[in-house]
Amino acid sequence: MELRERAEEAGLSKSGSVEVLRARLIQNQVLGDVDLSWDSIQSMSHKDIGGVLKLFGVKSSGSHKERRQRLWLHLNFDSRRLTVERLAEMERDELHELCQRLELPLTGNRTVLMGHVAGVLTSQANGWGRIKRSLWRSGLPEVFEVEAVAAEDDSEMVEAEQDDAVVDLEPEFEVPSPNAVLEDAGDALIHELDKAEPSVQGDLLTIQARVEDLERMIGTILRGHGGRWGNEEEALLIRLAERRGWPLERDEVRSRVIGVATNIAEIKGAEIGDGPKQRVDSVEALDRVRERMRYAETLISESNEE
Repeated sequence: MELRERAEEAGLSKSGSVEVLRARLIQNQVLGDVDLSWDSIQSMSHKDIGGVLKLFGVKSSGSHKERRQRLWLHLNFDSRRLTVERLAEMERDELHELCQRLELPLTGNRTVLMGHVAGVLTSQANGWGRIKRSLWRSGLPEVFEVEAVAAEDDSEMVEAEQDDAVVDLEPEFEVPSPNAVLEDAGDALIHELDKAEPSVQGDLLTIQARVEDLERMIGTILRGHGGRWGNEEEALLIRLAERRGWPLERDEVRSRVIGVATNIAEIKGAEIGDGPKQRVDSVEALDRVRERMRYAETLISESNEE
């Protein structure tokens, strides 16, 4: 209500969410002398765009292009409305316009354009449309401090690995899959996408944009489960992905993800299928370490006595 009152006093539109109102007020009252049109954003330096993003209270790290994309999205859209799911309802002309503004390829059919935009929205998720959580805690001054950029969802992955006693055993699974494998996986996820329901299309496009994360999670699971890939590993993958917020509620989406994941695991050299588990229990491993330490202490003690 306070933001709406301020907008009314300034003669600005009162419509939109809290985030949209806040961005509108900052643009007009704080940065009123700065040209923030699309053409102007294209000519801004890397440093200048970072400073503007900080004033809006959103993520300011990333490449020059990523910063341009993020600023334009923040100024022109509501992050709660412009979602990957919403793209499935757009006409080709609308998607073409989005591709142009986001500096993406303009050729291809509607599905291809949708995939381009979905990739940007996924990579920019939580980076625009809402101010950073840190500002809720300590206020605006923090926006001028040096940012510490962490990998997306690393804390969740570590927590999930601890919960499931995942132990690194097979370093060879850490080797990233070739680009050709990732491209094939992405294509398989959206195969015959136009035949699926709009909601399923949006979910699959969201996951396609995260195919590299999918490949990394598979590698982590294979390391912790001795290179095996079966029902237990598939279930763990789904749990990890859901903790990251992936849209896996629909059976069709979940089935396709599991199929693609199995193909990636096989290419990585996994033993496919259920059978005797070779997984190492972390508690047993720690017990063996403690036993060795006690044995070493005994030898040291005997040596000192002599």
